[in-house]
Amino acid sequence: MQFINIHTHSHSCKENVTPIVNQYPLSFLESDYFFSIGIHPWYIDEVNFEEEMQIIEQKIQHPNCLAIGECGLDKRRETPFEVQLKVFEKQLLLAQKHQLPVIIHCVAAFQELILLQRKLQLSIPLVIHGFSKNTALAKQLIEEGFYLSFGKYLIKNPELETVFNSVPENRLFLETDTLEEDIEQVYLLAAKYKNIDVVTLQEIVTKNFNTVFKNGRMD
Repeated sequence: MQFINIHTHSHSCKENVTPIVNQYPLSFLESDYFFSIGIHPWYIDEVNFEEEMQIIEQKIQHPNCLAIGECGLDKRRETPFEVQLKVFEKQLLLAQKHQLPVIIHCVAAFQELILLQRKLQLSIPLVIHGFSKNTALAKQLIEEGFYLSFGKYLIKNPELETVFNSVPENRLFLETDTLEEDIEQVYLLAAKYKNIDVVTLQEIVTKNFNTVFKNGRMD
């Protein structure tokens, strides 16, 4: 049984780990791993934006590309929010066109994210990576159809246990992002919080992976 890691920046993984490695258009690295590719709101460059979109459209044809992202909205960055919205919306529409899920970075802009999802009437899976907020927001996002992925903050903030336990099994993913700890450690803690064994948790995440990331389906 694999430890599925739906968002990592590391290209070094063990045999029992299935990662989705985050890639950026202008620094793309060929590898044998599954990957996602997108324009992160921290790194938006309006000069190169169209070129990056062309690279994304090319790379999503690769059989190992499972998602667009990470991309999204971040009100704590200096990039004008209107520019972030424009770049994010174009990536969402590209994902909708190619029926790919999206891995989303969202900071202090969850209501805007929900409004954009409603406006575009998206039918693709949307995964909030690195979720670290409260139970009320988690419930709202789930009701709007989002999936939630936990990792770094689950390890670092014990208060997230209640939030994590409120998330239905069929809307749950695990990740490491830039975490120094291995994905196995995330699973161990998550299984403890859910009061289940690690193998059962692996089965839950694998089922969700097969539902959302259909190009990488693990039968």
